[in-house]
Amino acid sequence: MGKNKLLKFSQLATFPNTYQNHRIQELLLTDFQGEKLDLKGQWNAQHFKNDHPITLELACGGGEYTVQLAQMHAHRNFIGVDIKGNRIWKGAKISMAEGLSNAAFARFRIEKIVHFFGKAEISEIWITFADPFLKKPNRRLTGPVFLERYRHILKPGGVVHLKTDSDELYEYTMKVIKAEKLNIEAQNDDIYNGELPIPELEFKTYYEQMHLKNRKTIKYVRFNPHKA
Repeated sequence: MGKNKLLKFSQLATFPNTYQNHRIQELLLTDFQGEKLDLKGQWNAQHFKNDHPITLELACGGGEYTVQLAQMHAHRNFIGVDIKGNRIWKGAKISMAEGLSNAAFARFRIEKIVHFFGKAEISEIWITFADPFLKKPNRRLTGPVFLERYRHILKPGGVVHLKTDSDELYEYTMKVIKAEKLNIEAQNDDIYNGELPIPELEFKTYYEQMHLKNRKTIKYVRFNPHKA
């Protein structure tokens, strides 16, 4: 591991807006004081200290979307989730520098998500440019197993947003939605070909800017994972 990564890991452990799961068997989060916490169902009460709706950004990488959503919506809470601590370091650091008290970050494996958020605790989920796992479709974040987990933590009517450049992930997601007979609230196969469906889509991550330079088409779908 490079010195830069080690430095980021050591700094991340001191950030008051970041929680980490160090032992997957333990299923607890550690805060900046080294205290082990069970925040499941208690994120608003114990961290945000308000009752505002919570949005998750899954596989958030550098947390760019988490930061920009928090800047746009002061009366909502946002949590970026990723397993790569050296990535979320960036978003966590920017959030602190800008005084974004409505942005937090959590480092854990997303397949364990129901252990870190309570039933109906979350209002919406964003998945932005996630790994399409071309050779491992069972790991795709819009697969049936993950959708079942989202149903547990999402409030009734809570939605999932997918923004991606991957034809494979997008088409796979649409097949899953159809197979499970889920309700699509918005869909666009080329979001920059015309007016954006929602203003939140104007945010461009580092990877999205790369994809656009390579003339890739950005796709979007918002759907309710709860079965009718």
